[in-house]
Amino acid sequence: MATKHENKNKHLFYLNELSDYKIASDDPDVRGWQVKDKDNRVIGKVDNLLVNKKTERVVYLDVEVDNSIIEADHDPYGQPADSDVHEFINKEGENHIIIPVGLVNLNDDQKFVYTDRINHQTFAETKRIEKGANVNREYEVVVLDSYDRHRGDHDRRDRDRTVDHNDRRDRDRDRDETQRTVVTGTTADDDKRSHDDRTNVADSRQHDSAFKENERREAHRDDHGRRDNDATYRSDRDRGRTTDDDNFYERREFDGSNYRRKR
Repeated sequence: MATKHENKNKHLFYLNELSDYKIASDDPDVRGWQVKDKDNRVIGKVDNLLVNKKTERVVYLDVEVDNSIIEADHDPYGQPADSDVHEFINKEGENHIIIPVGLVNLNDDQKFVYTDRINHQTFAETKRIEKGANVNREYEVVVLDSYDRHRGDHDRRDRDRTVDHNDRRDRDRDRDETQRTVVTGTTADDDKRSHDDRTNVADSRQHDSAFKENERREAHRDDHGRRDNDATYRSDRDRGRTTDDDNFYERREFDGSNYRRKR
C-alpha cells in the first residue's frame, strides 16, 4: 500500500522533496501545528505536506499522530481488495496518517489545524503509514473510505440546519405580519396599500418556497453526483484496481478553500 522505496507511478511528493516548490506567501506554513478532531481533542501534529505535481497543489497534510491514537489500538477500517486481511493492521513504527486539505480548517491565531467532521475514534481506526512512506492511490482510497463513513450524517445535519433556519425565518415573518395592528376607518388608499403589501408578502413567500425547493433539488443532485463519483472509486477498488487519473483530486475532500483561508 505505502512503502518507503516504492517509486512506480508516484504522483504524490512530500514538500521537502521538491526543491522548486514552496508555500505560497499568502498561506501559512502549518508544519508543526497541532491537529484537533471535531471534539477539540489533539490527534497529532502536521509533520509535512503532500503535493500533487500535476495539479501543482497541496492535497494532504502528513500528520504524526498523538500517542493516544496508537494506544487506542483499533484495527484499521476496511481493507484494499488485493491485501491479505491478516496484513491489514497498523504495525509498530507506523505513526503517520494523511488528511485531505478539504476536511480541515485553520485557526491562524492560535496556530492549529482542526476538523469539524472526524472524531478521535475514526482517526484511530484509520490505516497508518511510516514517516516518509510513498503514498499510492490504493492507500488514498482506503483513507478516504475511513473518513467518509459518517459523511452522509454530516451532510444531512448541514442541510437540516439550513432548512430549520429558513423555516424559523418564515415563521418569524408570519408572526410579525399577524401582530400588525389593524387600524379601523382607513382610507381607500390605505386599504389599497394594505392589499398590495399582503400581495407582496404572498409573492415573497411563494418565491422563498420555490427557492428553498430549488435549494433542496440542487443539494440532492450534488449529493447524487458525489455519491456516483465516490462509488466509481470504491467499485474500482473492490474489483482490485484503483484509478490513477488526477481528476481524483477534484473531489470535494481536496477543496482547499477552508484550508487556505486564515481564520
